[in-house]
Amino acid sequence: MKFTRPGTSSLFIALMLANCANASATFPKLTGPWFGQTPPGLTAELFAPDTISVNGRYEFGVSFSPDLTEVYFTALEEQEGVDTSPHIMYSRLENAHWTQPQKADFTNGKMSYELVPHVSLNENRIYFTARSADSAASGIWYVTRTDSGWSEAKRLESVLNTGRLSDFNQGLNGDLIFTNMSERKMYTADNANGEFTNLRAIDIEFGFHGFISPANDYLLVNARHSEDESRKDNDLYVYFKQDDGAWSAPINLGEGVNTSFSETVPRVTPDGKFLFFGRYNEPGGISNIYWVSTDVITQLKETYFAEKQANPL
Repeated sequence: MKFTRPGTSSLFIALMLANCANASATFPKLTGPWFGQTPPGLTAELFAPDTISVNGRYEFGVSFSPDLTEVYFTALEEQEGVDTSPHIMYSRLENAHWTQPQKADFTNGKMSYELVPHVSLNENRIYFTARSADSAASGIWYVTRTDSGWSEAKRLESVLNTGRLSDFNQGLNGDLIFTNMSERKMYTADNANGEFTNLRAIDIEFGFHGFISPANDYLLVNARHSEDESRKDNDLYVYFKQDDGAWSAPINLGEGVNTSFSETVPRVTPDGKFLFFGRYNEPGGISNIYWVSTDVITQLKETYFAEKQANPL
């Protein structure tokens, strides 16, 4: 996937204030949770077609606010066969209706790429990956909510914020995970009163673009399909946290989620009810956003621990 440097974008706060005025008159009035969509069951469905999942545009990396009234996601346009730079889009419930998705531009054009947002469950922040030609400035950034919108974006001041990092996210307890894309390896760190300590590699068999569940009881990753060596697509896998704190063997999420197309960048909603992910099933390998009930994961968890109890060795 080729990326090119974007032009200068508008101020994020200006976008927030002008959101209603700039919205297209044809944008549908979507009410209720989940963009007015009927929640899926055990088979993944396309999320919000033509509003969030738009033909001819890559979308992935969804994150909802804890109260489920805001949604942020990564989008990447394709123009005449050349991919533009990834950026973060947002929409929010306003007067009972979802606003037309707008570009956030948290860094006000300072950074070339902004992607994979994570609305913290326990801090008043949105974390995201930002990259530019200045590699020293690249890494994990964040904005803080203020009375007038969001603050100026800042780079996370931490010794762990080095290298080509992505997919920063946290469970309810504030502990974090992220992927080092240069190493294609995942790390975790403890949250000690707002300071991240005890950085260590996550001891799992494979996978990256990982996401920790809100309750920290399972870990989702994407990885190349492992059951058939002839396949080159990515599937989603789950690791369950065991009684001793170690992770289980990886378990494929199954045909209700995974297909012969690549499924990537799993994300679970703050209430733990739904799994969102990207599926690269459009012509040209472009991704759309899909969602499925986390009952898929619950069933696998119940089966895994029942079998483990029946066969403790």
